[in-house]
Amino acid sequence: MPSDKSIVHVIDDDEAVRQALAFQLGSAGLDVRTYESAAVFLEVAPTVQTGCVITDVRMPELSGIDLLRRLRELKLAVPVIVITAHGDIPLAVEAMGLGAMDFLEKPFEDEALLASVRSALDKGDRDQKRQAERSNIEARLAALSNRERDVLKGLVAGRANKQIAYDLGISARTIENYRANLMMKTQAASLSDLVRMALIAGILSSADTSNAS
Repeated sequence: MPSDKSIVHVIDDDEAVRQALAFQLGSAGLDVRTYESAAVFLEVAPTVQTGCVITDVRMPELSGIDLLRRLRELKLAVPVIVITAHGDIPLAVEAMGLGAMDFLEKPFEDEALLASVRSALDKGDRDQKRQAERSNIEARLAALSNRERDVLKGLVAGRANKQIAYDLGISARTIENYRANLMMKTQAASLSDLVRMALIAGILSSADTSNAS
């Protein structure tokens, strides 16, 4: 069984196109699901967390553009490849502005499609790993007390213990204790690791760290 990340969701109102794409991608060892309309795909979209989507631009009822807008509303970051007939380039450009990863103009070469799909699957896998890391870090930081979070902000902003102690109106020794708790709760290997976590979680922006330096 292929892993979830290799599922390719093909959306096209033309049955012949769906079958051709399913055969081609299946021959390359990919797991394929086909849908005759964007509306049908949207019924299962909330359960789709990995893989990628291939969608035609011009379809009845909901177009590929409409689909991209709905996926954005649902906050589904699954990579989308748009396929388009000759003359639909402005629509394809609009689609990419809405978050589509790539567009292919019909007729396209088999290798061009496979290369685009592999790139989309790789991107989806990377995005999923980054989100998993962010969720893990956010869970660790959620365990911090308000005071520990204040100390964390001071540390990643480049302030010395004495400066943080002065800003918070507590002793430097207390700051050292908070710092030790921070390293234990976040499981940070070093101060630079702590800074990286804070950036990933959005506690401090890269501009703040550069200002501090």
